[in-house]
Amino acid sequence: MRSSSALARAATWFVAFLVGAVYGLAGTIAHTYAVGWFPLGLVLAIVGSGALLVAVRLLTADRWAALATGLGIAVATLVFSGRGPGGSVIVAQAAEGQFDAGLVWTVAVLLLVVLVVAWPDLSRVQREEHATSELD
Repeated sequence: MRSSSALARAATWFVAFLVGAVYGLAGTIAHTYAVGWFPLGLVLAIVGSGALLVAVRLLTADRWAALATGLGIAVATLVFSGRGPGGSVIVAQAAEGQFDAGLVWTVAVLLLVVLVVAWPDLSRVQREEHATSELD
């Protein structure tokens, strides 16, 4: 029984990594879109990735699944940030003095992952409080 549980957890982590990679790819491509001065693509990429990380953490109640999702986002961002085979660059460095959406996207992904994975598990505290109140 224990091996099937371990296999299910590993499969969950693998799927979480793949979903994170898809979000990371989408965010990496879309982060440069702006409406006038407003970096709409960057905001949507950060909000979407943050929502995905929080959803995985809450739905699976597993820090490791959220970490796998975050690693998928980070790996996709890293892979697609480099120079492509044709010489194209998706995450270009901004000119000096200009807003660098690429840098913000890269750092924001890492901060979101750290924040979501490190957030304490409050459900355990609520269960303990509920159990204590029932005993009284």
